[in-house]
Amino acid sequence: MALLTVVGAMAAMGVVAALGLWAAGAADLPDNAFPRVVVAGVVTAVGGSMELSGDAGALAETHAGVTVLPLSVTLTGALVVGAGFLRPLRHRAVAGAGQLAGWAARLAVLWLAALAGLAFAARQTFAVDLGDGVLGAIGGLFGAEPTVGFTTDVPLTVGFGLLWLLGVLLIALLATRGVPLPARLRRPQASARPVAYAMVALLLAYVAVGLVVALVTAAARGHVAQTFALILLGLPNLTWLALTLGLGATWNGRVDGPFGLPVPHLLDEVLRTPDVSTLNLGTLAEHDHRVWWLVTVDAVLLIAAAFLAAARSPARLRLWEHALRMAVALVLTVLLICLTGRISAHYGLSLLGIGDVGGGLSG
Repeated sequence: MALLTVVGAMAAMGVVAALGLWAAGAADLPDNAFPRVVVAGVVTAVGGSMELSGDAGALAETHAGVTVLPLSVTLTGALVVGAGFLRPLRHRAVAGAGQLAGWAARLAVLWLAALAGLAFAARQTFAVDLGDGVLGAIGGLFGAEPTVGFTTDVPLTVGFGLLWLLGVLLIALLATRGVPLPARLRRPQASARPVAYAMVALLLAYVAVGLVVALVTAAARGHVAQTFALILLGLPNLTWLALTLGLGATWNGRVDGPFGLPVPHLLDEVLRTPDVSTLNLGTLAEHDHRVWWLVTVDAVLLIAAAFLAAARSPARLRLWEHALRMAVALVLTVLLICLTGRISAHYGLSLLGIGDVGGGLSG
């Protein structure tokens, strides 16, 4: 069962990452890099550490870096792992601490073995086309053939992958009522489980709303491939960003150059500035007043989440205790979004100090 869970999670993440990267155009990368890019997408989805490198000869300089968590792939893996972890526990009268630890340890060993194998495979180097402009002419004259590559920091990847797995297993235990825990854990589970379930439902509801909006937009305005790339790679990155914006959060970011990320036009307008831009409801409303609907959507979904939490809580709980627990859970959820939703990507090339090919999105 542990092997089936790990293989199923890796396979599901691989399929989602492959389809998303294919829709984004990664299948056209040179030197048959696509399979290894897919593997790299799976590795980064579970917290893996990627390192970019470049080489353009003695007369040129390259610089590159990427920090991104493709949360669509991450969410797929988390759902599969969580379901596989909980399934054998549902048939027990009480899941003892020893049983939980043993089951989690078996999963962790197989998970780390699979992740280490993927980390060693996620490395590739391929050439960069300079184009027909000034850079291309200079590169041809001096024989500069720039390359860019990526490798995985295996120890960091394994470490963060283990933390990711433990976090998923903990959230799965907290968010379900189908696994009875030992008596000494009944009081903590009575406090944490209702709000944990409510927060998971809130996050999934926002993804569902974002999916509907994305599909309607694709049907009405076209850009089908770009939209599906966004859905399969980074839909939660945007929908959970919208959740925090509706709560009044402020993000900082910048888009520079023709960087092929599937970013909505409104975000592109706000972030494509010479300096780092402030991203909040106010700056977005300067371009499109409909963003104020995020406040209404947040209010409706938060009320629904609070109702779910109250329905699963003990009847003796006072209203202020409901409110306090929901507030704490929401703060932790927003903090998690802020930690996992940051994106930074850049590739630059200069020949004899001329030019900077690439671009980035950071926030």
